[in-house]
Amino acid sequence: MLRLTNLMHHLDVDLLRRAYQALNRKAARGVDGLSWEDYGQELDVRLQDLHSRIHSGRYRPQPVRRVWIPKADGRQRPLGVTSIEDKLVQQALVYLLNPIYEVDFKGFSYGFRPGRSQHDALDALHVAITQRKVNWILDTDISAFFDRVDHGWLLKFVAHRVGDRRVLRLIEQTLTAGVMEGEQRYPTKAGTPQGGVLSPLLANIYLHYSLDLWVDAWRKRYARGEVYIVRYADDAVLGFQYRDDANRFRGALTERLAKFSLELHPEKTRLVEFGRYAETNRAKRKEGKPETFAFLGFTHICGKRRADGRFTVHRTTLGRRLREFVGKLKDWLRTNR
Repeated sequence: MLRLTNLMHHLDVDLLRRAYQALNRKAARGVDGLSWEDYGQELDVRLQDLHSRIHSGRYRPQPVRRVWIPKADGRQRPLGVTSIEDKLVQQALVYLLNPIYEVDFKGFSYGFRPGRSQHDALDALHVAITQRKVNWILDTDISAFFDRVDHGWLLKFVAHRVGDRRVLRLIEQTLTAGVMEGEQRYPTKAGTPQGGVLSPLLANIYLHYSLDLWVDAWRKRYARGEVYIVRYADDAVLGFQYRDDANRFRGALTERLAKFSLELHPEKTRLVEFGRYAETNRAKRKEGKPETFAFLGFTHICGKRRADGRFTVHRTTLGRRLREFVGKLKDWLRTNR
């Protein structure tokens, strides 16, 4: 596989300007206190200076400002606010790296990729369940994925395709910039930059090597029946023809993720009987209706088409709990804008 060793010259002033124009103009201010409009004053001068610092090795990312937002279960989760200049550099890196990895990424990976959306992932899952031999669904959940990404492994993964040490150094600096909470600065020894525009791409790279390539090899070598996967960032659903395949896969997946400092959430990772025969088989065992599972904000339910009574998958939104969470989030944003 081709390893690119001379990428840095592409990170020029024009690419930095393009990255600046692509940023969210209403985003919160980072530790530097600058907004998008503030940075845009004397933009050419700022970009020339930034370009000089990047290429001379004098650029240093600032720590991410940490704030806390409410979760649907009543707890809080941390959100990182990156400075405008660091967002700009990260966006430029995304432009630089995306064409390289789009060639490599698997077709079943949908999250945060050009020309792909949540709807595409949902459609792919619908086709797998309704048109392929899927009788069991493994609904996976990786515990605190974005907080547990191992920096050493991530840089090794990137280095498979990127041989330019200056680009690797920029990525490493971004990963280790630290976090500011109040007046206290904390080091970042693991995880991807919270709220950083580079984080989704780095997450896809990490999961491409730690999960996607392995899943593709496992199902070809070990599966007795058909196996399908749809992944959106760290959220993945797998469909299996046979239950024993699903159980063996889950055990092997637990071991695989442990090698890369990741683990499945024991309560949120579930194996569910699902598909065209689920209702009949469960009725014979007197186990009630097939269970449901959630993916990308939708609850998936075994059902039948009105026109001909054939099997289909119905999708409904997560309902009241989601609306309550959105309401709390809007209240928080109004208070903390």
